Amino acid sequence: MMAELTIGKLAEAAKVHIETIRYYQRRGLLDEPAKPPGGHRRYSAEQAKRVRFIKRAQALGFTLAEVGTLLTLDEVCACTETRALAAHKLELIDQKMAELVAMRQVLGGLVQQCDAGDSGADCPIIDVLVGA
Repeated sequence: MMAELTIGKLAEAAKVHIETIRYYQRRGLLDEPAKPPGGHRRYSAEQAKRVRFIKRAQALGFTLAEVGTLLTLDEVCACTETRALAAHKLELIDQKMAELVAMRQVLGGLVQQCDAGDSGADCPIIDVLVGA
């Protein structure tokens, strides 16, 4: 028989806060075991693995809704669909990176303008933000 864990031990095993466990339960990502009369809910080691799965997926940029989809796909061993979801996420990350590079270039240019300008003139950053 697998060792059963209290919510505190589950959180410790998965390296998350107890409130994270409760939040995942409210979002439907993690089952909440029945509470025995006068006792504490007991979680399995498999549930700790599930929480770690959720956290790793989030670290890769997946939203909790997407994590829910990944968990469903895992249950039916749908590798093709999982790959498609991951490929889409990769495209979104590439887009975001391109946007960040463009933002960095614009801000870098504005900072250089500030550095090169005289302190009595209007601020080029404020001028751009105001739309001047």
